[in-house]
Amino acid sequence: MSDTTGLYAEALERFGELLDSAAATDIREPTTMMLATADADGRPSLRTMLLKHFDKQGFVFYTNSHSRKGRDLVENPYASLCFFWEPLMQQVRIEGPVEPTSADESDRYWDTRDRDSQIGAWASQQSDPLGDRELLEHEVSEYHEKFHERPIPRPPHWFGYRVIPESIEFWKSGWHRLHERVLYKKNREGWYKTLLYP
Repeated sequence: MSDTTGLYAEALERFGELLDSAAATDIREPTTMMLATADADGRPSLRTMLLKHFDKQGFVFYTNSHSRKGRDLVENPYASLCFFWEPLMQQVRIEGPVEPTSADESDRYWDTRDRDSQIGAWASQQSDPLGDRELLEHEVSEYHEKFHERPIPRPPHWFGYRVIPESIEFWKSGWHRLHERVLYKKNREGWYKTLLYP
């Protein structure tokens, strides 16, 4: 991305400092974020995810690509992320195009997951209708038997997605709803920074 040593780098550093501050509070999952996608017809969908990594290349999460979000991102590869840390009364919104992570990068993260989570990724047909809970539990048991005492490979349909920022907005609560909003945005000339009305 352009201007990685300028305003974009400043925005990433600011985000990192906020994430560190959130981690120092009693928030159970400071990397929790809302992920918004839309299908080819523009119908939006929103869910809670965990951020797994961020750097100058973008913000990464992992999921089953057969899920609704995965299908949305095939039809409309653009997403919005929203972090809100209530103890800090601060929020960050990130928007931009989305691309899959490489197989190597996905494998490296897969290897850090605990074995039960790996089994769950194989057993769950995410977002598809489920007749009853017993069926899922049966499938989990079958995969435990299948991979008994063997390394569990990453499912080919399970990998990471990287949101490549085109805008990063920082929101800080203010008295009488006069909040502070700072927008970092990318255009054809590069990144710029501006204040927004509350």
